[in-house]
Amino acid sequence: MKRSRVHVTGASGSGTTTLARALADAWSVPHADSDDYLFVPSDPPYVEQRDPQQRLDLMRALFAPRAAWVLSGSLVGWGEPVVEECDAVVFLQLGPEERLRRLVAREERRRDGGDYDPDAWLEFMTWASGYDDPAFEGRSLHGHEAWLAQLDLPVLRLDSRAPTSELLAAVLDWEPFSIRR
Repeated sequence: MKRSRVHVTGASGSGTTTLARALADAWSVPHADSDDYLFVPSDPPYVEQRDPQQRLDLMRALFAPRAAWVLSGSLVGWGEPVVEECDAVVFLQLGPEERLRRLVAREERRRDGGDYDPDAWLEFMTWASGYDDPAFEGRSLHGHEAWLAQLDLPVLRLDSRAPTSELLAAVLDWEPFSIRR
């Protein structure tokens, strides 16, 4: 198994970060999450977005030049130069009911002991609920499918209802990692 540069993407709540961390640990390579580059660190988090060029510059400074890494999240519309450096993309799909259930559970864990902004939570959940609507303007399944179709990279599609261990095994057993671009 050859360690590679892999982008793990999908809807919010589909398990991209969990799988990406597991893969990075299995390969002993860095894991990065697109939100850490998209947003300026703040409390509460996810309030102010960085300029797209600043995001790319930061990614290039911190991990992109390395021979192998795993990047989770979504780069659609701003991170294509980094995606061009990938060896493959893993796309996680999950039905909306389970995805939204996971998001609620994640938020409940984050709330313990921290500040909670109910308006920000409602805005986020409204945004996340739009993913399966083809007319939705934000990150959507329709947008991801169009983006994936234009990639000149191998794409592994996985149903993230499966346990992380099974998803990880599927990625580790996937043939494209023996071939470098």
